Amino acid sequence: MTDGNLAAMLNKNNAPFAKLMGVVMTNVTKTRIEGELKVTKDHCTIPDNMHGGAIMALADNMGGIGAFLNMPEGAITTTVESKTNFLRAIPMGQTAKAVTTPVNIGRQLQLWKTEIFRDDGKLAAIVTQTQIILAPQT
Repeated sequence: MTDGNLAAMLNKNNAPFAKLMGVVMTNVTKTRIEGELKVTKDHCTIPDNMHGGAIMALADNMGGIGAFLNMPEGAITTTVESKTNFLRAIPMGQTAKAVTTPVNIGRQLQLWKTEIFRDDGKLAAIVTQTQIILAPQT
């Protein structure tokens, strides 16, 4: 895999659920994944703030991309643990901006941290997730 920006490739080939949500990758390398999601009414709870599940789904997709970019060819990955700290609401109409970086990239387990920011630059949530790397099935 190249070390250049893989955002265009991932926007075309992202997971179906991420596409449904409207996740757009803006900068993607093996050690830094940046993406965003325009918060619409469909992403909200009552009142009109981004739903915690939508925040977690955005972060899960980002961490999964990081694991995918750092695993052997033919392997698969899945989330085995995820923890979210919610710090501030993201109101409808804003854009949730996510930055994902590795905490540890191991052969079988990877730990990723995603920070999600509001339009004013304030941190809205921090998500840490563990991805397991599974060998190709023969």
